[in-house]
Amino acid sequence: MSHVAASVFIPDDSTTDETVHPPAGGAPEPASAPARALRPRERLRERGVGQLADAELYALVLGSGVAGRSAVRLGRALARRAPSELARWPLARWLTLAGIGPARASALCAAFELGRRAAERPVPGMAIRGPDDVLPHVRDLATARREHFVVLLLNARHEMQRREVISIGSLNASIVHPREVFLPAIMESAASIVLVHNHPSGDPEPSEEDLSITRRLVEVGDLVGIGVLDHVVVASRGLVSFRARQLL
Repeated sequence: MSHVAASVFIPDDSTTDETVHPPAGGAPEPASAPARALRPRERLRERGVGQLADAELYALVLGSGVAGRSAVRLGRALARRAPSELARWPLARWLTLAGIGPARASALCAAFELGRRAAERPVPGMAIRGPDDVLPHVRDLATARREHFVVLLLNARHEMQRREVISIGSLNASIVHPREVFLPAIMESAASIVLVHNHPSGDPEPSEEDLSITRRLVEVGDLVGIGVLDHVVVASRGLVSFRARQLL
């Protein structure tokens, strides 16, 4: 097994020192370090994270190297592949690389997942005017394997304050109760809410059960003074807005 792991790792170079020199044509190093190139942590402090090369970023995530191979050398080897490719690797794939054990593999998976979430999820405060504004907040549900029921909590200006997962069900069902839907809205003093759930089947067409639970939640919302602005069903083949269909 160790022979296989070593064989699939990208060969590194022969450099043994921990420093990474800036790319050709880059700005000169600050006067505080005229005699040597800065190490990744030092470059991060003095230049900012945006000035670090991919290899340096990987080295910082890895934290340390292994016997005979520094974190920077491991980072250089990883940087020979596109970040978009590495971002798709599951934990098991990382574990096939020499020098990448369970802890480092977990850290790399976590770093890529955080980057993916940051790119996919807008910050709270975005106004919800229609289903196109809802989708960026729930895009991850389109390919989820189980049904999720989610509530977006809005203020009086229809700005999203928080996304709340109410329940996670089976492949084709998510059981929700009005008290579970409206409790976070009441606790957060939400002015209104948007209901969202996904169909793992890929077909976003609402079922009779979807229509029934929506009508019930709208009635409860009227009673407690928290309006249901829309119910959006998302799936891999698109989305359906109850309001756009005039089903609310």
